[in-house]
Amino acid sequence: MHAAASGVLLGLNPLWLATVVMIVTYGVIISERLNRSIIALLGAMLMVMFGLLTQEQAVSGVDFNTIGLLVGMMVIVSITRKSGVFEYLAIWSAKLVKANPAGILAMLAVVTAVVSALLDNVTTVLLVVPVTLVITEALKVNPYPFLFSQILASNIGGTATLIGDPPNILIGGQVGLSFNDFVIHLSPVIAVILVVHVISIHLIWGRSMASTAELRARVMAFDESEAITDSRLLKRASLVLALVIVAFVMARSLGLESGTIGMAGAALLLMLDNLGKSAEHQSENVVKVYNEIEWITIFFFVGLFIVIAGVEHAGLLRLLADQLLAATGGDFKVTGYSILWSSAFLSAIVDNIPFVATMIPLIKSMAPAFGGADALMPLWWCLSLGACLGGNGTLIGASANLTVAGIAERNGIPFRFMTYTRIAFPLMLIHVAICNVYVWWRYF
Repeated sequence: MHAAASGVLLGLNPLWLATVVMIVTYGVIISERLNRSIIALLGAMLMVMFGLLTQEQAVSGVDFNTIGLLVGMMVIVSITRKSGVFEYLAIWSAKLVKANPAGILAMLAVVTAVVSALLDNVTTVLLVVPVTLVITEALKVNPYPFLFSQILASNIGGTATLIGDPPNILIGGQVGLSFNDFVIHLSPVIAVILVVHVISIHLIWGRSMASTAELRARVMAFDESEAITDSRLLKRASLVLALVIVAFVMARSLGLESGTIGMAGAALLLMLDNLGKSAEHQSENVVKVYNEIEWITIFFFVGLFIVIAGVEHAGLLRLLADQLLAATGGDFKVTGYSILWSSAFLSAIVDNIPFVATMIPLIKSMAPAFGGADALMPLWWCLSLGACLGGNGTLIGASANLTVAGIAERNGIPFRFMTYTRIAFPLMLIHVAICNVYVWWRYF
């Protein structure tokens, strides 16, 4: 038990009190009765007010490297999207396959996965889905398979890199894993899973898709160059994004953290985007960019970090780690498989972000049992693969899923929980099974 718990409210057992606060916080988040950022901040407040954490411990529990990376990438994306490059990519992809619906289904899945590896999942679907709806409307084909495919593709592609999915940002920030680490260890299996995904979607829907020559000609008449609204901004944004990626790759040799790189890239692109503009125009431009940052996500992360710090200080995570080790008999391989599959199943039914935030310190506490922090590396990949891919299992498994469903509903496209789950969950199981084979072959 930690000394921090000595001033606990009414002398209550800190372990039980912290557990209750965490369970109630997570329960309300899952219920979606209140915005998740509000609940996370209330949970964080209770950890301090109940004496489970001091204010200093609460602040130190926040991983500002992760926060910096999130904010920095959100700024870069907010500015880049103004150039129209993402609409360009979608139209170009459709024309590349001669506006064949089955070909577009496959191409947009690949584009979504690749873009999602470089941006966060929610941003990716927000950029790609509206263009997809325009293309499917022009072809008079059912948009549901395209949207379904893009949900899975965004979560698949996001798994491959440090910046592609919030769970990876969490793991990388708190464990000290680099952009290269994620690419080297996860991109091979993700490439295989993406191929399997494209084939699966083709077998389920692609073979039955058809459109008339006249309608296909309408799509072929789209001019992708018209999507580029600001070519100068596109050049500047492309330069900055390239520099950021290079910096991620060279982060260790440069001695830089991912959060520093993200914020530096954001500052550079903000400067380039405002060069030569009046002070008034600059203020309006910067305010607009800052308003597009997903502050809900940022404050959700802040509150969650503090809640997890509270249960960690109370000793709950150490207890859970001991229980997991006892259940697996201390077998490293069995522990890895347990983390992979439990992460997948739990991430399918709860938001994967709070789950991963809880698992990180739990896995860290296993270091003495397995020979030190370096020995835990395969467990981090099991956690990442399970949490990111498991989010595909149901509509509530990941934020990108709900985002697409919301856009679909607003456009009159039914997106029901069970209809989605009936197809998505078996596909998720196949993807996780492939990961199981991969981690067995590479690490165990």
